[in-house]
Amino acid sequence: MEGTIRSTETTAAPEVVFAVAADLAGYPDWATGVNEVEILESDDDGRAKRARFEIEGFIKRIGYELEYTYEPPVKISWRAIPGTDIKDMEGSYTFNELESGGTEIVYALRVDPAFVVPGFLRRQAEKQIVGSALRELKRHAERAEAAGTA
Repeated sequence: MEGTIRSTETTAAPEVVFAVAADLAGYPDWATGVNEVEILESDDDGRAKRARFEIEGFIKRIGYELEYTYEPPVKISWRAIPGTDIKDMEGSYTFNELESGGTEIVYALRVDPAFVVPGFLRRQAEKQIVGSALRELKRHAERAEAAGTA
């Protein structure tokens, strides 16, 4: 996938990281810039199949809908439904178990906004989004594992 791909490692187990990442309704509590998540449709396992997000953009609030697919506990993928703010977006989290018992989290993201953004700014925004999301997911998963809440 073109776009931005980054990774980090956490001491949390893949199942814990997957559970935290799959809990979309909880994102406003810990994911910077995510103002609102509305689950529009769930799959047979109770996970979000389609969700609407509202986030703080660099210039304005941005709204979009994503469709999700899951491969527990190793991958979560999504694709945007084209809308007013996002023409196309696809991304994924991959959770690779480490020999140490932790997890390598790989985040891939490609965004094509529906408004004009110079290419270098779009790439910079992708890098900031991915870097921040990885740090926050790692921190939240480690807290969840320590608390036994995932």
